[in-house]
Amino acid sequence: MEHLVARLWRLIRGPLQWRLLWLWHAKFMVGVTGVVRAADGRVLLLRHRLWPPSRPWGCPTGYANRSERFEDTVVREVREETGLDVRVGRLLRVRSGYRLRVEVAYEAELTGGTLTIDPVEILEAKWFSPDDLPEGVQESHRLLIQQSTGTAAAS
Repeated sequence: MEHLVARLWRLIRGPLQWRLLWLWHAKFMVGVTGVVRAADGRVLLLRHRLWPPSRPWGCPTGYANRSERFEDTVVREVREETGLDVRVGRLLRVRSGYRLRVEVAYEAELTGGTLTIDPVEILEAKWFSPDDLPEGVQESHRLLIQQSTGTAAAS
């Protein structure tokens, strides 16, 4: 039976193969986070309106759009949430998350723009020293900040 399936697979090449693979495999949402730094080393944290009140602070974060490069997601989300422009740096983490979600995180460097928060999603935006983060920071984001400064082992 396996040989028959393999022969059929070779015969159907191209778009039909991709369609069958797409139907067969799980679909994932991709959450993308940017650890945004200013030239002086401070990191940008946002107090998110839609996050739990006990841990509302975190880095700019959002979901990738279909066919969007993850680096472009960081740039778009930072601009949408804060009005700031960034240049994306190194990849910090890729991991599977809750259920059908993949989480991707990058370093990002502030390059310009004017801080203007999106009041629908964001309550407040502030720059913090990596050594003096506020109470209520998402633990996963605290670890990303530490990782990006080299003060913690990679997760």
